[in-house]
Amino acid sequence: MTTDTASHEPPPPVRVLLAEDQVLVRDSLKVLIDTTPGLATVGETGTGAEAVLLARRHRPDVVLMDVRMPDMDGIEATRRICADPAGAGVRVLILTTFDLDEYVYASLRAGASGFLVKSATASELLAAIRVVASGEALLAPTVTRRLIADFLRGPHPAPVVRDLKDITQREREVLTLVGRGMSNAEIAEHLHLTVGTVKTHIGRLLAKLHARDRAQLVIAAYEGGLITI
Repeated sequence: MTTDTASHEPPPPVRVLLAEDQVLVRDSLKVLIDTTPGLATVGETGTGAEAVLLARRHRPDVVLMDVRMPDMDGIEATRRICADPAGAGVRVLILTTFDLDEYVYASLRAGASGFLVKSATASELLAAIRVVASGEALLAPTVTRRLIADFLRGPHPAPVVRDLKDITQREREVLTLVGRGMSNAEIAEHLHLTVGTVKTHIGRLLAKLHARDRAQLVIAAYEGGLITI
């Protein structure tokens, strides 16, 4: 009788790259992540330009990115990482002291999968890393509301118009609810669908709209005019 030992092996850890210019903060984050089961750092830097290089070299699961850094800010670094074909699968979680609306919107437009303020607890940060790494990034309701408020407040420079002609009516309904910050379970209840069916619709939306995750779907809902005043 043989035993399948491979099935009992733990999954590989979520690999995290740290981009934070404050050494004390960076060292604290490194200790926190490296002492948490299932997570591990693969590199660290204090500049945005080096974050881009390290992301290409190490291809981490998640880049924990500060906004204000020397040489290149975190938003521009995020844009370059997310636009690099060699970094497909690398996701960026913005972590910043500055809780500003323009940072939230600019970060998501640059391709970030999440936005977290440094006042968050350690458990919230660790949970956010895992969510972003899973590829099922779901914006926290508070961040979604801020994004909504930013659009409604306006004005915005040269808004992008998203073409939604290739999505079905049901996908349009799901996208609208994603844009309002609803979870899969909430969407399923609202539309009288199963959670599995909602996940299928979201998967198709991600493919059709060339979106990395739900954060990008929120952007698409606004650019497509599905959410209005």
